[in-house]
Amino acid sequence: MSVEPGWYVDPADRETRRYWDGEGWLGAAIPVDATPPDGPPPPEPPPVPVTPVAPAGAPSAETAPGWPPHPGPPHAGHRPQAGPPPGWGPQNGPAGWGPQGTPPGWGPQGTPSGWGPQSVPPGWGPQGTPPGWVPGWPGRPPEPRPHGLRLAGYGRRLVARLIDFAVVFALNVLVNGWFVWRWLEELTPYWREAFRRGMEGNTSSEGLPPISEQAGLLQVAIVAIATALWLAYEVPAMAGNGQTIGKRVMRIRAVPIEADQPLGFGRALRRWTTLGMSTLLWPCFGIGLLIQLIDSVSPLVDHPLRRALHDRRALTVVVEVPATTGPPATDDHPQPSGDTP
Repeated sequence: MSVEPGWYVDPADRETRRYWDGEGWLGAAIPVDATPPDGPPPPEPPPVPVTPVAPAGAPSAETAPGWPPHPGPPHAGHRPQAGPPPGWGPQNGPAGWGPQGTPPGWGPQGTPSGWGPQSVPPGWGPQGTPPGWVPGWPGRPPEPRPHGLRLAGYGRRLVARLIDFAVVFALNVLVNGWFVWRWLEELTPYWREAFRRGMEGNTSSEGLPPISEQAGLLQVAIVAIATALWLAYEVPAMAGNGQTIGKRVMRIRAVPIEADQPLGFGRALRRWTTLGMSTLLWPCFGIGLLIQLIDSVSPLVDHPLRRALHDRRALTVVVEVPATTGPPATDDHPQPSGDTP
C-alpha cells in the first residue's frame, strides 16, 4: 500500500508542509498553517546565471600578460585574443596533459584511470550507485506518522494481545470453569476406554462408552460464553479510548485513520468481530483458530501502515502513545489531524 499524493506535513520539519507525489517529496515547502493549492506545486524556475564582474583594472582573459595571442586575420579593428599560458597545450591544459585538459593517465572523459565509462568508481553500478544498491530504488520513503504519532511496532502489538488473552482466560476460569468441568466429565469415560484399548493394541471401536448429547451442548455453551466474555472485555474499552489493558501496558492505542478521536462503539465492534467472532468456529476443525492466526500475522505484510485485517475493516491504525514527562507545551501551529502521510 502506498500513500496517496497530496500535501502533508514534512517529517523533517514539522513547521512546513510539502507535496508527496506517491514516490517522493516534490517542490518547495510551505508553512504548515498556509492553505495548500489543489494540485502539485508549480515547477520551480531555473536559477538565473550570475556573471561575475571583474574588478576595475584587472587584466582580462584577452589581455592577460604573458599569454600568446591567437592568430587571426589582420584587418582593421582586429583585437588579438589571448591563448593558453606559456607551456600549456592546445586545449588549455599543461604540457603533457590529455587532449581534453585531463591529467596524464586519466580517461578520455576526465575520469581517473580504471573508472567506468560513465564516470563511476570501479565496482559501482552503471548508474553511479554503490555496490549492493537496488537499481531504480532511489531510497526508502519516509515512515507514515498518522496524526503526528509513530506507528506501533509488531512486537508491542503482539505482547499487548498476549496480555489481553491472559485477562480473558482468567475471566473464563471464573465464569466458564464449571461448564468446562462438566464437559470433561462427559468425555472422560469415552477417552479413558479409548486410551486403554490403544495401549493394548485393540483398534476396535465396538463397546466404547457413547458421548452424550449433553457434551455437545456443553461445548457450544463454553465457546459462546468465551466469545461473550471477550466481547464484553474488549469492545467497550476500545470504543472509549482505543486501549485495552494490554495496550495500556505497552503504550499503544487504536485510532481512526481520518482523525485522532475515539473509535466509538460501532467501529470498535467491527474491529473486534473480524478476530473475536471466529472463536465460534473453533469446534469446526479449528477453522476459527486458523482465521485468527492469519489475522494476527497480517500486519507483517501490510505496508506502510502495518494494519491487521480487523484494522482494515474498521479503518483504524495502531500508534504509539507518546510519553508525557511534563506539562504540554503550547503549539503556535497546531497540527491538523489526519494530514500526515
